[in-house]
Amino acid sequence: MAKTGRGTTARRNPNTVRHSREVYVQGNAVKRLQEVPHRTDLPDVKERRRLAQEREQKKSAVPATPAKQVVSRQAQRNREKAMAMNKGFVMFLTAVSVAVLFTCINFLQVKSEITASMKHVASLESELAQLKEDNDAYYSQVTSDMDISEIKKKAIGELGMKYPSENQVQTYTTEGNSYVRQYQDVDTHK
Repeated sequence: MAKTGRGTTARRNPNTVRHSREVYVQGNAVKRLQEVPHRTDLPDVKERRRLAQEREQKKSAVPATPAKQVVSRQAQRNREKAMAMNKGFVMFLTAVSVAVLFTCINFLQVKSEITASMKHVASLESELAQLKEDNDAYYSQVTSDMDISEIKKKAIGELGMKYPSENQVQTYTTEGNSYVRQYQDVDTHK
């Protein structure tokens, strides 16, 4: 049976935890490409304690001042030149910054104008829809009150109107693009 890296007790053994990564169970989904060798250079517990105490003593000790490094004048000048920006570069950065700022402000103004115009268009569209509804309501009211046959009876009976005879009909031609709408057929009485 393969070693799984689990201790036999509820307490974890430091050696078990350290070596749990090195355990490979046959049949896992991924094959281990490179086997990790067993470390022989690990210090035992007493050696680790001694090393920890030495580290604490080094931390509490006064650190020694490092010796000043001598840097040549030419190296110092090169460093100063690398850190400094010349006037041309500063002017270029300033011009680019102003251009970016101007572009951002212009973009925001155009965006606010577009938003305002979209709101205005939306209000005009809602007003148009309301006017169309009112117009349709008035039209349906007018058409429901009017009866064509009743008007025809009154025009012929009470007002004495007649259909025109052939000699009363005159034709004419127009020079423009005009047209006549005919909503229904005209009765022909002779």
